[in-house]
Amino acid sequence: MNVQIQSVKFDADKKLIDFINAKFAKLGRFVEDAVGAEVILKVDKDHEKGNKVVTAILNVPGNDLVAEQRATTFEEAVDESVEALKKQIERHKERFGK
Repeated sequence: MNVQIQSVKFDADKKLIDFINAKFAKLGRFVEDAVGAEVILKVDKDHEKGNKVVTAILNVPGNDLVAEQRATTFEEAVDESVEALKKQIERHKERFGK
């Protein structure tokens, strides 16, 4: 699966990029018809809920599945986003019978 990673107003290090690619490679096993994914990394000013924001968009035929999570680290936010996408994939399979 082709994963595009965009970091807003900072440069993501190679370790974080490799982590994201590994997580989405595993996610690709759950949905066979995924065209690609886009991951947007942002640092927010809200420190109470966590200032790292990850928006993950999974492109599947018919519609896009979107998950946005906030955490204290990007790795934690990516994990939560992948889990949210897994739940959406299950609902998508139930709805469309794939």
